[in-house]
Amino acid sequence: MSYIFLQNYWWFLIALLGGLLVALMFVQGANLHLGNRTLSDLQKRMILNSTGRKWELTFTTLVTFGGAFFASFPLFYSTSFGGAYWVWILILITFVFQAVSYEFQHKKENLIGSQAFRVFLMINGILAPMLIGTAVGTFFTGSDFTVNKVAITDPAAPVISTWGSGWHGLEALVNYHALLLGCSLMFLTAVLGSLYILNNVEDPKIHTEMRRTIKLTLVPFLLFFLAWLALLLLRPGYAVDQAGAVTLEKFKYLHNFLEMPAVLAAFLAGVVLVLLGFILGAFTKSRAGFWPAGIGTVLVVMSVFFVAGYNGTAYYPSATDLQSSLTIRNSSSSRFTLQVMFWVSMLIPFVVAYIAFAWHAMDRKKITSAEISGTPHKY
Repeated sequence: MSYIFLQNYWWFLIALLGGLLVALMFVQGANLHLGNRTLSDLQKRMILNSTGRKWELTFTTLVTFGGAFFASFPLFYSTSFGGAYWVWILILITFVFQAVSYEFQHKKENLIGSQAFRVFLMINGILAPMLIGTAVGTFFTGSDFTVNKVAITDPAAPVISTWGSGWHGLEALVNYHALLLGCSLMFLTAVLGSLYILNNVEDPKIHTEMRRTIKLTLVPFLLFFLAWLALLLLRPGYAVDQAGAVTLEKFKYLHNFLEMPAVLAAFLAGVVLVLLGFILGAFTKSRAGFWPAGIGTVLVVMSVFFVAGYNGTAYYPSATDLQSSLTIRNSSSSRFTLQVMFWVSMLIPFVVAYIAFAWHAMDRKKITSAEISGTPHKY
């Protein structure tokens, strides 16, 4: 196996994990319904117990995504997590609030009331997807950092990456193009959450509210996503030549789609599947819209990562110094490390099979009001 193959292989896995993470963030989107005043407390408990069975899968995927990035592309990890740390800290805090809220909101020792923890879950449902989407949006807009690998030999300041902005990542929130992707992801997870609850919970009133929410959320999602996509295709991108030099190229990301027809086909197929899921959930009696929408989300997110990193593109560009931009060639681990991890990654199909088995076991019976009223084992 060549070094280039291993680098491409691990970027593929990063893209796959990113796609799975976004699809599993239906948990965040579904929890937004905890603030729906038309639903009773029992109905909200049904939604809470539906997402409560899956939130650990989302969090585990997030940790795996970060760990895989650290192991395969450590320079990105040290640059982004070490420089734009406020964004990642806020994301982590929202997920910590999520874990605590599930476990303690109905405990007898709860001193602040269950409603406070429900608010924490709703904050997680808004901030987590928006912040993650905005962070990924900087893959195309660039960030304020410089990289000097020689600095590692300086005993006084062995720091390779230096972040220029004192906001340490929060400046991305005022970058309209990156923020468009963050808002798109927030509305997407809201729709995915509604589709999942529609599929997993047995309650006519909840079904009505889920279909209404999908209709209301569909329009802003399409507006934000199409605006982000149009700007992406029209903006200059960060091209990398054979020598590793980075230059700005007009319509680079449009060129990437056209020069990688398989990626374009996957992207278009994903968009069609997402729209199909939305249509099934909003305008038909079907309750199976979550599955095409979820699969389509994975395909779209993977395609976005491919466009960001493949075809001679800097996936984490520096807006301060073009030559400091990170590529899958100059930011990866050693060949030995990638090769060892390649063999370890052969265990992934077994892990996926276990997750599928566990998912089927948990979802074999739909959530009902009788179950929530009768069992002591509930969130």
